[in-house]
Amino acid sequence: MNRIKYIVVLLLVNLSFFSCKSSLPPTAEISFEQKLRNLFPTADISAIQVNDHFTESYRLILKQPLDHNNPDAGTFDHYVYLSHSDYSQPTVLVTEGYSAKHRTYELSTLLKANQVMVEYRFYGKSRPNPIPWKYLTNDQAIQDYHLLVTKLKKIYTNKWISTGISKGGETVLIYKSKYPKDMDAAVSYVAPLINTREDPRTQEHIDTVGTDECRTKITNFQRLLLTRREALLKEIDQHSRKKKMSFTKVSPEEALEYAVLEFPFSFWQWGGKCDEIPNGNADPTTLFTYLNKVVGIGFYNDKTYHNLLPSYYQHMVELGYYGFDSTPVQDLIKVVKQPTNMRFAPKNVTMVYDQDYIKKVRDYVENKGDHIIYIYGEYDPWGACSPTPKPHVNALKMVLPKGSHSTRIKNFSKEDQRKIYDKLQAWL
Repeated sequence: MNRIKYIVVLLLVNLSFFSCKSSLPPTAEISFEQKLRNLFPTADISAIQVNDHFTESYRLILKQPLDHNNPDAGTFDHYVYLSHSDYSQPTVLVTEGYSAKHRTYELSTLLKANQVMVEYRFYGKSRPNPIPWKYLTNDQAIQDYHLLVTKLKKIYTNKWISTGISKGGETVLIYKSKYPKDMDAAVSYVAPLINTREDPRTQEHIDTVGTDECRTKITNFQRLLLTRREALLKEIDQHSRKKKMSFTKVSPEEALEYAVLEFPFSFWQWGGKCDEIPNGNADPTTLFTYLNKVVGIGFYNDKTYHNLLPSYYQHMVELGYYGFDSTPVQDLIKVVKQPTNMRFAPKNVTMVYDQDYIKKVRDYVENKGDHIIYIYGEYDPWGACSPTPKPHVNALKMVLPKGSHSTRIKNFSKEDQRKIYDKLQAWL
């Protein structure tokens, strides 16, 4: 009898406890914004415009260490743009190679994913003044991403994919080589891995891509521009006045010559059409308009010169770049006697090129870089510097016939797109 009473009392207590629990109000779900603020208590966080499939978007200004190996070195304001879709969806990390602009990337749309876009340190709004150049290294930038991802994985526990375009795509590959387990997959667009400060492979590509007839038209156009030098300089003057551009760092005449030397690279990089190249019957305005369309004379104005100083510093120290072939117009050159992209790097700053840095990245991705998709355009000179994964590596390299630096997954045939999607699906 005592045992029966005990069981009854126990049941009543349990029922009472269950009833009390049921009557308690449910714990309020913490908002996504609050989760961000909890993760980044010192960050400036503000809501921004919500685009496409996302439900919330925020700008984060982080206090990022200048030197991840020495907290006492100070911090800089680092801009991150985070767009939230759903906790159950994958998350795309966009490693911008330069400044960042709040927009939706191809993979984010494809996967209906969350998106974390990170401005590269010391570019755009994330640029301290003055720039402490010694902290502008790829290793420091990769630490920026690694620490950010480590924190955000407390919110986003599903799969992660890194992606970037050009220098940003190069950053994807460097990140993969340093922290191979941070990402479940990576999609690198039109990214070079350059061997030297002036990699000869880009010029070899320019000398052989397309048809003989097209390459001859390019050379003739270069020479035509310099034989009409005075008329072209007047066009540049009118254009710069109209656009309120100044040329004090690079003179208009030097800008013209560099634009002429740059023309073949830019023509193939951006998918120029041979039948559009003006001939000797064209007036100066037509010549300038086409040069400006392909190269962009504004590339050499003071504002762009200033904005790209960090880029040229990195190219001359770790990333490498391309050179110029002045042979076709050497007899017409007056100012740029020894053309080099070092001309656009910071002055009075020590720059020693590390020839092994990118070679180590190349060695890793080609031999161990699983779960990477490489996207390239056949005509793009940067593709000449692309890595090629070994057969045993679980990766996929896709080259779009006659494609340019603007090549994206959507530009491929339906069959090739399916090949890319199947790889992503297998990895995710």
